[in-house]
Amino acid sequence: MKSNFFMEPFKIKTVEPIYLTNREYRKKVLKESYLNLFFIKAQDVTIDLLTDSGTSAMSAKQWGALLEGDESYAGAKDFFEFEKTVKDLVGMEYVIPTHQGRSAEKILLESLKSTGEYIVSNMLFDTTRANAENIGFQVLDLPCKELYETSKSYDFKGNIDVSKLEKALKEKSVAGVILTITNNSGGGQPVSLQNIKETKKICKKYSVPFILDACRFAENSWFIKLKEISYKDKTPKEIARETFQEADMCFVSAKKDGLTNTGGFICVRDSKINEECKNRLILSEGFPTYGGLAGRDLSAISIGLKEVLEESYLNHRISSVAYIHKKLSEGGVPLVHPSGGHAIYIDAQALLPHIPVSAYPGQSFVSALYEYAGIRTCEIGSVMLGKTLENGEKVYAIQELVRLAIPRRVYTQSHYDYICESILSFVKTEAPKLKGVKIVKEQPFLRHFTAHFKWV
Repeated sequence: MKSNFFMEPFKIKTVEPIYLTNREYRKKVLKESYLNLFFIKAQDVTIDLLTDSGTSAMSAKQWGALLEGDESYAGAKDFFEFEKTVKDLVGMEYVIPTHQGRSAEKILLESLKSTGEYIVSNMLFDTTRANAENIGFQVLDLPCKELYETSKSYDFKGNIDVSKLEKALKEKSVAGVILTITNNSGGGQPVSLQNIKETKKICKKYSVPFILDACRFAENSWFIKLKEISYKDKTPKEIARETFQEADMCFVSAKKDGLTNTGGFICVRDSKINEECKNRLILSEGFPTYGGLAGRDLSAISIGLKEVLEESYLNHRISSVAYIHKKLSEGGVPLVHPSGGHAIYIDAQALLPHIPVSAYPGQSFVSALYEYAGIRTCEIGSVMLGKTLENGEKVYAIQELVRLAIPRRVYTQSHYDYICESILSFVKTEAPKLKGVKIVKEQPFLRHFTAHFKWV
């Protein structure tokens, strides 16, 4: 029966306690954590929206498969089932498991280092950008112009600007073009299959590898089904297969749409790139049939890659995010529109106009919200995407966002209502008097993970 009634398409068999704390306690925790929510112990968090990476609740089938995992060092049976599942989905000849997405992207990018100076993207996320720059690439983000129209809704704001892409490939030495699906740094917005096909055509014209960062491939496929009229009768799996068919290679964090707590993989069509990646894998991850994972993890990924493409799951997943987005928007909270696949993005700059970009309004928001309601979220702005140059000059992001990343199959309707009610109350009573923060300690790469802050 088809219904618009909002209900979880699963039953809960195992529960985990949430430890409730008071505001005075959280204020102390926040101070001891240098206003950096990555330092806060999970048991001190009421609702954890820091990330959707590795935070999924696994299914009964996945947990059952863990007990049957083959932990042989080489040639374990779980690898061959994993390889078969991935090949069936992605359609590429070579499959390489890794312990998570950032190791996959690092290994793949290193194999391209001698082929060009630039990596071009619709928008790289933090670890991909850091890995690319650390390897020696220059990064060029070319999102479509609609991405920056935060308050307006467009179907595919995650697209790459194909006219700018062609110009870049014509003028620069480009080692690879990466499309991030969905566009995480840009508000979790989807990329259309039309845009994917146009990108492939341009890459082929200039003999540049076309790469997918496909950690949220299933969510992107569901948006294509909903919004791209010619695909409305296709299944999510058929759309995913057609998406991967356009790419020369991909890397995936299975901690997102693999519905697992760890793992990732690389897929390529070229035998030479495959050999280069496997040689690097052996140095840092392990033998190519386990790639830093236990056999049981490979089995859980195999099952997760199938479950994530079930229409009932995807409908509930996207509807859950849309529900929170609608409640906050109706309450007057400035958001990135429309709602994305895995997260809701608050426009911190619009919400806190009295806090200058130099005082990091997004970080100020996430810190104060934790103290107020015990909700842990993540800044996606100038702390994460900005930097301090060697001469001391500060580089700031184009947007100052706060991401509410929703873990998969973890929270229920009442949790969503708590999130909405808490944020609406916080925005009304606390946001107008909020102060900014300053960075007092930072690292050159991925500084948001370890930076120390103080209230201004």
